[in-house]
Amino acid sequence: MKDEPQGGSGVASGYDYERFSTLAGDLRDGPEDGAYTVEYRRLGHWRPVRTAILVIFALACVGGFFIWMLLPEHWPDYGAAHEWMQVAAIVIVVNTGLIGVFAFVNVATLCRASLIARDPIPVRPESGLRLAFLTTIVPAKEPIDMVRRTLEAALEIEHDGPFDVWLLDEGDEPAIRQMCAEIGVHHFTRRGVERFNQPAGAFKTRTKHGNYNSWLECHGEDYDCFISVDPDHVPLKNYAQRFLGYMRDPDVAFVVGPQVYGNYDNSFLTRAAESQQFLFHSLLQRAGNSSSTPMLVGTNNAIRVSALRSIGGLTESITEDMATSLTFHTACNPATGARWKSVYTPDVIAVGEGPESFTDYFAQQHRWSQGTDDVVVGRYWSLAPRLGLKRLVHYTLLMSYYPTTALAWVLGVVNAVLFLGLHVGGVTVPIKTWVMLYVDAAALQTSLYYWNRRHNVSPHERAGTSGLAGMFISALSTPIYVSSLMCAILRRRRGFVVTAKGVSTQPDSLMTFRTHLQWAAVLLLPLTVSIVRGNANPWMYVWAALGVLVCVLPIFIWRYESRSSSGPRPRRRRSAEPAPERAAPLEGGMEAA
Repeated sequence: MKDEPQGGSGVASGYDYERFSTLAGDLRDGPEDGAYTVEYRRLGHWRPVRTAILVIFALACVGGFFIWMLLPEHWPDYGAAHEWMQVAAIVIVVNTGLIGVFAFVNVATLCRASLIARDPIPVRPESGLRLAFLTTIVPAKEPIDMVRRTLEAALEIEHDGPFDVWLLDEGDEPAIRQMCAEIGVHHFTRRGVERFNQPAGAFKTRTKHGNYNSWLECHGEDYDCFISVDPDHVPLKNYAQRFLGYMRDPDVAFVVGPQVYGNYDNSFLTRAAESQQFLFHSLLQRAGNSSSTPMLVGTNNAIRVSALRSIGGLTESITEDMATSLTFHTACNPATGARWKSVYTPDVIAVGEGPESFTDYFAQQHRWSQGTDDVVVGRYWSLAPRLGLKRLVHYTLLMSYYPTTALAWVLGVVNAVLFLGLHVGGVTVPIKTWVMLYVDAAALQTSLYYWNRRHNVSPHERAGTSGLAGMFISALSTPIYVSSLMCAILRRRRGFVVTAKGVSTQPDSLMTFRTHLQWAAVLLLPLTVSIVRGNANPWMYVWAALGVLVCVLPIFIWRYESRSSSGPRPRRRRSAEPAPERAAPLEGGMEAA
């Protein structure tokens, strides 16, 4: 029988959240003998031959393009009389080769995910599980009314067993205590408890992981599992039904789902930010199912309490969810001796709120990218041998995006400075052949991306959309990724920053774009020198000009949106107007083409 989810309080019906909360398919009964292991199936619309052909051509074209470009006969030769120019030319060639390697890694990540992505087959949870619902509040950053809607919706979650709703309050404000008493939820705070407010470690003060670990220490033994969301995410009634069934498998440590923004229609930035998450939530996380290593996502998840206690709680990091994932996947279940597993389901069971200002968006991107970079330049390589081959490949490819994007940008800027400022060339190839091969490689990469858009789990983006807004905002975020990588390399620690929400959204100013303006200056200086000196190469001018455009476009978008909005716009928090109808999902969870 098909389960029929209902939205919780605060979730508007303008978008079909209910249907998208069952993308993995109908719930099945668990095995009668009690023995259960999570089972998976191919995504809806799986077309193996066409997907394999597209993957092979994309890899061949991108790899072949860079190999051809770097053939020895294309290297410049300035002779012994210009030794310094020859050295600079070699630097440009090496940089170009590295940029090609990074591009190939990103394409390989997409290709691999296209071939191995899986959805779990959902089963009904065991009855009687002792369950807690957790969310947090930082009063200075998160409005009480917003959290109240989340808690009220949580009280409507359907569960066959003991169920408590908790608010983990970092401020311990009387108004918050009163709200909890009024609506009937449990209140927890570590404020004023020295043991739970340490300068570092599991109970680090003013961090999400420290808040959760404090609750786990005090109340974790009372529950088998907890489900949690960020305070701006309103859960649907069928949250527990769709997540907890996988806990029948004793080696499943946690279950995660996609992140969507209910304020999708509020601004270009919010729409682009959700579109940007397509690859991670709709494809890469599903690819993680093939090795039982989807990444923990803090916005909505279910965690087995005994598993979390076995690894010492959430791991200290500015991206505690990603760091905790790595800790889980390099550890074993003490009860069975098997490695801990995780499950990603495409079911949308909570509707959140995305950043509406560049200040908040860049802060979010900086936190995510630096958290990943911190792990990559730090503890990852000591933990990697414990992952096993499949998990190692998945994690390495998954975590490569932020650092390789940042390094490619830096190497490209170095090449531009050397060429424009010193008039030193790199590879010399026929321009018509270069354009033809580059366009072919880019077209195939884009085609593969668009081919996978049929697996989109967003209830907001219309079926058949290209996802260009997501790719566009990713490109505009590149200077932030560079800054994050530098912070990670230089070991500059950045405290956990809550993304401001609702009325706490941070307004933009020119200082918001200071990193972008600095990189624009770095590119404009050699560009100006080259023009003055007459080093005319229009193709290199185009590349440098595009770099400058990436740096200044966010400012133009900010100013345009500021001027085009006449007065304060009504906010649609975690709700939306009716969207164009999307096609109904097929068996296996995906919409019809």
